[in-house]
Amino acid sequence: MRERVTALKLEPETELSDATLAYFAKCEEKLGLVPNVLRSYAFNEKKLRAFTDMYNDLMLGDSGLSKLEREMIAVVVSSVNHCFYCLVAHGAAVRQLSGDPVLGEMMVMNWRVAELTEKQVAMLAFVEKLTEEPAKIGDADRTALRVVGFSDREIWDIASVAGFFNMSNRVAAATDMLPNAEYHAMAR
Repeated sequence: MRERVTALKLEPETELSDATLAYFAKCEEKLGLVPNVLRSYAFNEKKLRAFTDMYNDLMLGDSGLSKLEREMIAVVVSSVNHCFYCLVAHGAAVRQLSGDPVLGEMMVMNWRVAELTEKQVAMLAFVEKLTEEPAKIGDADRTALRVVGFSDREIWDIASVAGFFNMSNRVAAATDMLPNAEYHAMAR
């Protein structure tokens, strides 16, 4: 029996394209699993492709933000939103990228107790405010990021990663998406 991915009964397309099958194989090779978020989108390859294209651009593409910083953003957004799926999956990524399981747990529970740089604190405070009170973001918030050294392009990237995970958290919550069990043991 296949493990439940979401509370919705959406069957994967009967014939996934060679490109999707290759992408899933790459996930298996690199991660040891196909993330359930990808499996959940497999009911519609066009939606799956749009999701993965945006994710890959934001999380793996060129940016002044490190991969770890982008994962930290994902975790802070997901913590504010209480997104079980993303806290488990991206908490594992923080543990793996940082080589520090304690940092991963701190980021999931309360990022403010972690030993972070002044720049990371400013970034995560911005992300938290953007998630909780987006209408209250103003020039002072962008200026605070510039003061610690973020470029306008990096501010764009911070906002884009936060926006993507706010959307993803809402889809995961609405569908009761479950993380792959393997994430719980990763990088511990």
